[in-house]
Amino acid sequence: MENHTKEELQDPTMQVSSLNCIDLANDDLHRSVVSLKQACLDCGFFYVINHGINEEFMDDVFDQSKKFFALPLEEKMKVLRNEKHRGYTPVLDEILDPENQVNGDHKEGYYIGIEVPKDDPDYDKPFYGPNPWPDSDVLPRWRETMEKYHQEALRVSKDIGRLLALALDLDANYFDTWEMLGKPIATMRLLHYEGVSDPSKGIYACGAHTDYGMMTLLATDGVMGLQICKDKNAKPQKWEYVPAIKGAYIVNLGDMLERWSNGFFKSTLHRVLGNGQERYSIPFFVEPNHECLVECLPTCKSESNVPKYPAIKCSTYLTQRYKETHAELSIYNQEI
Repeated sequence: MENHTKEELQDPTMQVSSLNCIDLANDDLHRSVVSLKQACLDCGFFYVINHGINEEFMDDVFDQSKKFFALPLEEKMKVLRNEKHRGYTPVLDEILDPENQVNGDHKEGYYIGIEVPKDDPDYDKPFYGPNPWPDSDVLPRWRETMEKYHQEALRVSKDIGRLLALALDLDANYFDTWEMLGKPIATMRLLHYEGVSDPSKGIYACGAHTDYGMMTLLATDGVMGLQICKDKNAKPQKWEYVPAIKGAYIVNLGDMLERWSNGFFKSTLHRVLGNGQERYSIPFFVEPNHECLVECLPTCKSESNVPKYPAIKCSTYLTQRYKETHAELSIYNQEI
């Protein structure tokens, strides 16, 4: 926890969360599944270690991310977020907690999804298509590094998906089908935070929210800031910091998995507070195929436990959630 500020270390009220740690190299599959299930029932957050992505490569990904955010704003605006939610998102573009936030999030970001060429039959779907890329003369090797990381993170996601299936008493390969994770919507987002948050004034690095999809794999630079609230209905809400573990992913479940599991597994409220230090992170959002119908899993319903949520198509749900939280692109046309 070397990245705490002095003020935080001296604050006796600062709560730090303790999360289960899932080792993907562990031969004891039963133990891993039990530990994962406990985490999903408790708060939907856990660490994943020994995932097969080496630290040297991760350091390179973060270095490349920092190089992009260090570019002049004019250069970054050349790859502004498009209608398919790919590309650069300026500071204040996203507002995740409108009830408590005065302005948008004090972060800038860059969305990168699965590259789908124009001749692909799925090209017209809202979350598929080509990514805008910074000029290779400005950032050499940048695209190659990000595409490789996307592939690696998707591989890890599928490994975690098999453990999640077992934790839900399903066949290990349940989520591997084409309409689920066979051809998923998987989006990584480079993030850069600056400034000091002040909840009393409605200023947040990232407002309180739950993630939209199935799960999120979060890589961080070790700077503290992420907080979770295990009971969103508590008054007042109790927020706990999640410390980073070097080389580990912080993984959390999203709203789709909560719907799939009939509320059995938790999609937990989380936010980021800035402490004046620059902070970089890379969440990798995993959602099923556009056509996937998200409805109660067979192992999560019974005569006494009927489905709590109506079935909804994945692309419909995601489109609705993105529209609720992001600024209209037309505002940037007016500014340029």
